[in-house]
Amino acid sequence: MDLISMNKYDKRLIIIVLLFVLVLLSLKLVFKSDSNYAYVYYKNKVILEIDLRINREYKVDGYNGEVLIEVKDKKIRVEKENSPLHICSKQGYVSDNTPIVCLPNKIIIKIENKNNNLDAITNWGVIWIQKR
Repeated sequence: MDLISMNKYDKRLIIIVLLFVLVLLSLKLVFKSDSNYAYVYYKNKVILEIDLRINREYKVDGYNGEVLIEVKDKKIRVEKENSPLHICSKQGYVSDNTPIVCLPNKIIIKIENKNNNLDAITNWGVIWIQKR
C-alpha cells in the first residue's frame, strides 16, 4: 500500500499552490513599505506620533498607569508597563507592520506610513467587510 501515491492532478495542484505562494511572497517583497513612523493610540485616539529613525524612550499614560515605549534601530517595543501578565513588554521589538496591542492599558502601537493611506488590497478588504 502506497502512502504517497499521487496522480497527475495532485501534482498539478501542488505546483499551482506553490506558484501562488511564490507570487504572494514576491509581491510582498516588491511592495514592502518602509514605514518610519509609529502611532500610539489610547482608546482609539492617536496620542503620540513616533519617528522610528530617532532612538529614544517615550512615556504615555495608559489605563493602568505609565507605559514606557523604547525605539532603537527603527524598532519599537513596550519596555515597561503595568498589567497583570506583562504581555505587552514580553512581545519585544517590532519593526514591520505588526501592531503592539496592550489591552489592559488600552494602548495600541501601529507602524504606519506618515500619510496613513491604505494600500489597494487592504482598502478593498475593508470595503468588502463593511458591505457584508
